[in-house]
Amino acid sequence: MLTFSVDLLHLNQLKTPVLSSDTAGFRFMETKSNEKRVAVYIDGSNFYHKLKDLSIPNTTKFGYEKLCSWLARDRRIISSRYYVGVVRAKENDEKGQRLRSSQQQLFSHLTKEGLTIKRGYLMSADGAYHEKGVDVQIAVDMLIGAYENLYDTAILISSDTDLIPAIKKIKYMGKGIEYIGFAHKPSFGLQKYATLSRLLIKEELEPFVFNSLV
Repeated sequence: MLTFSVDLLHLNQLKTPVLSSDTAGFRFMETKSNEKRVAVYIDGSNFYHKLKDLSIPNTTKFGYEKLCSWLARDRRIISSRYYVGVVRAKENDEKGQRLRSSQQQLFSHLTKEGLTIKRGYLMSADGAYHEKGVDVQIAVDMLIGAYENLYDTAILISSDTDLIPAIKKIKYMGKGIEYIGFAHKPSFGLQKYATLSRLLIKEELEPFVFNSLV
């Protein structure tokens, strides 16, 4: 039976808590009514393989925070999330141990970049790994964020058509959803249902590689 944890998209983010010098607790700053808010959802496995297709380094050599800011433009990012299946390897599984070590380095990098890591499962079968539960977590988190009015627009970096029902519901609730895909392998289904679509090319992504950042 598949189980997964649901992060309620920091339900208190409608108000931003800041420490108060004259109280024992917190005071709150109201969000400006005209300030547009975005939440970024990155399908980690999908993003990794699309970058790999373009021969662009991933893991600790990519500026995820800068990419999110670039996609958000002048809007306020309320959360940036990276969804990925976690490698669990036995001690005698050399390949699995290498993958696990590499993934832990990625997690450390993502944390430094300010992204929240949402973990799914990787199931091993016939020497290959298959992700489980990640698309469900993305869909649930996007829907909760829309229902709780935590964002105005969801920025979705994924080409998984299983997310189309969630996209339809999010639009029905009056929220925008931007599909960020790749020009060499677009998802026509997501393009059809998203409020806005943007297909990235290699030349747009190269500046986010660390040795290209100023």
